[in-house]
Amino acid sequence: MTAIEEVFRAGGLLARTLSGFSARASQRQMALRVAESLAAREHLLVEAGTGTGKTFAYLVPALLSGLRILISTGTRTLQDQLFMRDIPLLGGALGRPMKTALLKGRANYLCRLKLVDGDAQQSLFPREDRPLLSEIARWAEGTRSGDLAEVAQLGESHPLRAALTSSRESCSGARCAEFSRCHVFAARRAALEADLVVVNHHLLLADLALKEDGFGELLPGVDALILDEAHQLPDLASEFFGVSCSSRQLETLLQDARRELTALAIAADGIANLNLLLEPPLRSLQAQLGRQERRDALEDLGPAFRTDAKALQAALHGWADAIEHQAEGPGVNQCAARARAFAADLAQLLSAPGEGLDGARSLAVTARGFTLSLLPYDISVRFRALMDQHPSAWIFTSATLALGESFQHFSHRLGLESAATLCLQSPFDYEQQAMLYLPQGLPDPGAAEFTASVLAAVRPLIEASAGGAFLLFTSHRALRAAARELRAGDWPAEWPLLVQNDAPREQLLRRFRESGHAVLLGTASFWEGVDVQGAALRLVVIDKIPFAPPDDPLVRARVQYLQKQGKNPFRDFQLPEAALALKQGVGRLIRSEVDRGVVVICDPRLRTRGYGRSLLAVLPPMRMAETADEVAALLRRCARELPAAADVPVGVAL
Repeated sequence: MTAIEEVFRAGGLLARTLSGFSARASQRQMALRVAESLAAREHLLVEAGTGTGKTFAYLVPALLSGLRILISTGTRTLQDQLFMRDIPLLGGALGRPMKTALLKGRANYLCRLKLVDGDAQQSLFPREDRPLLSEIARWAEGTRSGDLAEVAQLGESHPLRAALTSSRESCSGARCAEFSRCHVFAARRAALEADLVVVNHHLLLADLALKEDGFGELLPGVDALILDEAHQLPDLASEFFGVSCSSRQLETLLQDARRELTALAIAADGIANLNLLLEPPLRSLQAQLGRQERRDALEDLGPAFRTDAKALQAALHGWADAIEHQAEGPGVNQCAARARAFAADLAQLLSAPGEGLDGARSLAVTARGFTLSLLPYDISVRFRALMDQHPSAWIFTSATLALGESFQHFSHRLGLESAATLCLQSPFDYEQQAMLYLPQGLPDPGAAEFTASVLAAVRPLIEASAGGAFLLFTSHRALRAAARELRAGDWPAEWPLLVQNDAPREQLLRRFRESGHAVLLGTASFWEGVDVQGAALRLVVIDKIPFAPPDDPLVRARVQYLQKQGKNPFRDFQLPEAALALKQGVGRLIRSEVDRGVVVICDPRLRTRGYGRSLLAVLPPMRMAETADEVAALLRRCARELPAAADVPVGVAL
């Protein structure tokens, strides 16, 4: 403990060695508590308010502990930051370098076999993608990691990614002709030899749930797991413990089978005849569901859906038998096994409520296709059982785990009621740095004119701020309506209007930071994990309390489940979830000691409903503005200070 205090105290090791580091009592307190938990192999929940510097607060005791540690993050961005910047920086400062490894999921690594096959079978790829494919082939000759993030032109949603990466189902492992050069298994070998491994929640949960996808040999030798951005875990764990089947998975299966059969010299007409067993029922189901974006409960769909879905289920079995009869080989056998597994998933999805897994069954349709899913209502027993199989220290941390100082909502969902807790408030001076404004006179959030009224109320504030604003919406519909209205008006050219989905998220954020006068419109993905320090962001507008839509099939199913359990769905589920999401959105504004600005929440229910007080109580203690003039005056001052504040160093509060 003396070593921890020496590292974090004013004038201590980090203050002497790292430029811009400032001592924080809350950071030191968290580091000491994490060190205790590591030593005791304890379960610990830590809420560390924005500015605590939680990353350093868990990395320092981890590096000093001498233990073998796995760190899991919610985003690949934080994963890369830890591995490439924070861990080397601290290891050097502490004089305690560790053998570290970065391990991502399969979908991040180039599959060399697919690249070789793609080069041999150009028809597998659209003509417009072939120049990029050639660029990837040149990159593949020199890359050591095989991480596709190194290919700048290949965005996370680019369709080539799926064609050039393997999945757990499609990988043939040691039987693969390219196994000796496989990037996935090279990353796993490096992780097995490392003292500290950085993964993400998707990979960790896949391993816990599926016992294979990532690092099955690694967990038994780990002394401690530190899970950052832990607020994401309950929803992610529900997905991994559930069942899903999508049109994209089936299309990928057909593509993989085509490649395997072509490699075995099966004639094109033979492949086409095989695919006729599966493609028509898949097309029939897709045609019936359409491609207009929507979400429905499976039980609300008519008998035609069940008929087509069961026909697809039967076709998967028939196709699996036929492909094995057509050709022999491990790749073909694997495709057949995948088809039968998808058929089993469909059977589970189509089973009656009360049969099999107890959960919410839903359909999601987008322009790209459909996804059928079953999410279990309660994962706490299963998640805790998996933790108990690995009796290590488990440390969960985030800026938003607690409501007030209670961790009950989070801990109950994961079965962590017996875990120790620590709640640390943000060291930022919110009363001096931030103002909260609740405009009066706005219509009910359900009114057709609500979004237009919000824009009318905040337009003068955006003008006073000269841009530098986030407009955060609770639905894509409201986002699109706001974007249309702003673009149709006399929007000033000097304030770039950036709208979610017009460009990749990181590109939008880079343009926002560089401009200093931009206005960014976003939905859920911009409510968290977005860090804009300095004066570029001085106004955050939130349209509504982020209640999950009551007509969403998953929400409706969970409400019905809680009612059957004799619980109050609003108090026990909807309100806590909205409070945590609201904390995340408000947390976008103040990211450093010098940030200043205003949060505007336009939902009149914060004033008119009893639960409004409880929601306001979980927010940082900001000054409350009474009039728009008061808000505009502060924003004008913030805008005038833009050049000086924009020079603030980024990232010193880690």
